[in-house]
Amino acid sequence: MAVSVREVAARAAVSVGTVSNVLNRPDKVSPATVERVHAAIRELGFVRNDAARQLRAGRSRSIGLVVLDVRNPFFTDVARGAEDRAAEDGMTILLGNSDENADREGSYLDLFEEQRVHGVLITPLTDDLPRLERLQGRGTPVVLVDREAADRRFSSVAVDDVVGGELAVRHLAEIGRRRIAFVGGPMAIRQVTDRLEGARRAVEATPGMTMEVVETESLTVLAGRAAGAAIRERAASDRPDAVFAANDLLAMGVLQALMMQGTVLVPDDIALIGYDDIDFAAAAVVPLSSIRQPAALIGYTAVDLLLKEAGEADGDEGEQERERERVIFQPELVVRGSTVPDAASHPSAP
Repeated sequence: MAVSVREVAARAAVSVGTVSNVLNRPDKVSPATVERVHAAIRELGFVRNDAARQLRAGRSRSIGLVVLDVRNPFFTDVARGAEDRAAEDGMTILLGNSDENADREGSYLDLFEEQRVHGVLITPLTDDLPRLERLQGRGTPVVLVDREAADRRFSSVAVDDVVGGELAVRHLAEIGRRRIAFVGGPMAIRQVTDRLEGARRAVEATPGMTMEVVETESLTVLAGRAAGAAIRERAASDRPDAVFAANDLLAMGVLQALMMQGTVLVPDDIALIGYDDIDFAAAAVVPLSSIRQPAALIGYTAVDLLLKEAGEADGDEGEQERERERVIFQPELVVRGSTVPDAASHPSAP
């Protein structure tokens, strides 16, 4: 049976109110009494009912984070950065994986609201955000992660993916490639369309360059492998001479498919560049060129904005008066062997 506060008070020979102060406001109690109460807690094995305390406070010490795909190391790094910043304020991160599924995303939002989280960080699946607007309207701060807000309804932390797409294809142009395939999807995901838009801008600025779009159903290694196999099976004259994949997982799959039979060489026949610069990129059988995002910094900054916004809400500042913040980081080109043979890994300024 759980030990009660009354039992702790009796063992320490203090009032229930004193125990409460020791747990919540120890500065109001003498050091000797604090030690006596903690000794009683240790002896009895008391565990405080934090859920009840949070219910009385109206908000928990947890922050909900919803990402598109927890298998993607990029989002793992985002979560780590968020966790580091949350820990500085004694908070925890509750991680939800939408798996690029709108129903699953909604279920996590419902769950986080029921648990009265301190706020929600989310990489939303689409630009249709009424559920987030309702959540925010009911007093739960929301910050978009790896996604620039289209307007000032939400604070956001992102990388300029249009610039990132331009960097990738401009690099392919600089090494002499002219027939580009963009591999990515689904197109409902804003990051994919932004990277494609940047790629198109670079193509338009390069005489003689063309680009085809090979749309995928997901941003996974398996989807990349299927796209790469389809490209590999074409006649040599019909293949692109470069592939820009919307993320590194797709690029890894493309690389596996192209190299599988030894008939297509990377980068000799097809140069390949990805996006995110996950740890596995440098360790691939052909080290992968990529567009680097500061993943951990994105997560850290998102929590920073959330805590600031939550603090303003607690100060009763009017919803319409609060200025939403948008933080946009710049991507970096990292050149490796998948585009330049024997290249030492190095970032290039955008």
